[in-house]
Parts: sequence; C-alpha cells; structure tokens
Amino acid sequence: MRFITSLVSPLPKFVPIAAHPVTHFGSARGTSKHMILVPLFDLKLRKRVRRKWSRNFKSAALGLCLARPPLGAIAAVLALLAIGSPGLAAEPNAAGGMAVTVTKASRSCFPDTLQVSGILVPREEVLVRPDVEGLQVSQILVEDGERVNSGQILARLTRPEGQGPATTGTVRAPAAGIVNHRVIRIGMTASSRGEPLFRIIVNGEVELLGDVGATRIGKLAVDQTARVELPGVGEATGRVRTVASEIDPATQLGKTRISLGSDDKFKVGSFARAMVEVGRSCGATIPLSAVLYGQEGAIVQVVRDERVETRRVRVGLLSGGSAEIREGLNEGDMVVARAGAFLREGDRVRPILAQAAGTTSR
Repeated sequence: MRFITSLVSPLPKFVPIAAHPVTHFGSARGTSKHMILVPLFDLKLRKRVRRKWSRNFKSAALGLCLARPPLGAIAAVLALLAIGSPGLAAEPNAAGGMAVTVTKASRSCFPDTLQVSGILVPREEVLVRPDVEGLQVSQILVEDGERVNSGQILARLTRPEGQGPATTGTVRAPAAGIVNHRVIRIGMTASSRGEPLFRIIVNGEVELLGDVGATRIGKLAVDQTARVELPGVGEATGRVRTVASEIDPATQLGKTRISLGSDDKFKVGSFARAMVEVGRSCGATIPLSAVLYGQEGAIVQVVRDERVETRRVRVGLLSGGSAEIREGLNEGDMVVARAGAFLREGDRVRPILAQAAGTTSR
C-alpha cells in the first residue's frame, strides 16, 4: 500500500523500480514482495522520476482495474483521475442530433382572389340606321375608331337620279362615343330595315365579359375591385358591374361584367384576364416548402424539445412561397423549413433558425 500512497502524493518520496509497475499488481503474492521502493533524496532524480511518473500514470490506473486490486486502491486512483484529469472525469454529452433548419410560424393575411378570363366588349352600343328609305350613300365623314359627338354627321345620302325628285339626307350619331364598326360604302342604298351603317360604343366605355365557375361565382359582388391584365397593353383597374343570376347548365359557368372605363388602348374583342379580391384570410403562415403531402393529406414536421412531431394540417390560401395553415398549427410553432422523408416522428434534432442559418452562411 506504500505504492498506492505514493500515487496520491503530489511529490512521491518513493518510486517503484521495475520493468513495468503495472505487471506486478496482478501477482497473487501482493505488491510488497514484487516492488523495490527506494527513497528519492536527490532533487534532480526526483524530477526525472516525476516525468516518467506522468507517462505511466494512466497505465498504472488501468493495471489496477485489470488486476482487481482492493477497493481502497481503486477509489484512490479514481479520485486522482478526477483531480488530475478533469476531461476524463465526466464524458461529454452526445451530439443533440442532426442539424435542421427551422422556421417559426408567423401570422399573416392572405388575399382571396378569383380569376376571371374573357374578352372586352362595349358596355353599351348603339346601332345607327338612316331615317329615310331608298337613299344612296354619297359621302362618308368618319372612320372606324374615331370619336364622335352626339348629333355629329356621320354620312350624307342622296336620291338616285331618275327615281323621283332630288332629295338629300344625313346620318347622325345618336350618342357620343367611338365608332366601333361600319359597313357603309359609297353608292350603297341605305335602309332602316337592313344592317346598321355604324356601330358606336357609347362614351367609349368597355368592359370585360368573363366566365366564372359555379362553385366560385357566389363570392363575386358588385363594386369589388379587379386588377385586369391586357396582353400587349399592361394592367388596368376595374370594378365588378354585374354578376349573372343564373348558371349555364351545360358548362356550369356564370357570366360577369367588369367595367374598365374609357380608354383608346382598350380594343373590343381582345382577350383579358382579371384578378378580383373577394376576401381576406389571416392565420398561421409557413413556407410552402415546409408542407409535405402524402396519402393522408398535408403534414408539417414540428420541432418541440428538440424532437420531431408530425402533425396533420389543413392548408388554406397560398401566396408566393407561403401557405396559410388553418388547422393543426399555432403561431410561434417551430417547423422544419424543408420537410422530407428523412425525418421521422420522435427523431432527435438540433434546430437552427432559418434567419440564423442565413446569417451564418453570409
């Protein structure tokens, strides 16, 4: 036991002189008969022994455990290990799991929009015919697309020679607007019962005539604002003017008219598409990439206490790269930013906030 005492001592007074001190601890005869202990009176010798002592320290401790020495010796060596090597006293905790990027569910409002596609038509159109029968067109004073005023002369008419007394007449615009179409030509006989000579868009006002599905038309209401896209022209703002009260039984579509006002850029017959905001919905919002779709519907992977929880959710409106979650998720919940099959229920992970991850990458 004098050898064990020297292990605990900061500066041993005796040192075992042997080929390897550990080999003697396994002897059934004990330590005292197989160890040669010599005093260290020389200071230089004590320094050399201390360096050697440090190198053999761990081997000596391992030898004590393998040789099944007395419990007192084991306790002494373990105490020395705890004091001299703090890094060996307690093994560090294992890693928290795979690092995953998470994002916090926030509250946002989504516009509920309804798309209407159709063509541009006149809001109101008047048909122009002559007041007198049997006269021929002698002069045309306006062209297609030209703006006219109410009462303005559009054409002049005369009676053909040899068919009675000379008579003249005029064709006037019944309302101000834009000449949309004309079929009149010089020398033709004008008739009030035939095809109209001119078509005039009253005040030049046009609107979008579109179709809406039966399941969505109920969301439309008069005076709702619409954003209309006109190919080759750009965007314009309009308002819902009318909503049909019946649905076509064959197509299951209903008609709606969106007023655009008067602008020479709006050409009757051209295609247009309108986006009408029919409502707004506010709730928990997460990136669309955090939603995983499977056979049972949409799910998200929530991280709680560094564990993965799989939750079924009900997805609402979408806007850009975000999704509204109407059921199954609360504001402030941490979800995996990019959900995938590599994570399962109960997996231990190390969450990293998406903003923090982006800052680190920069």
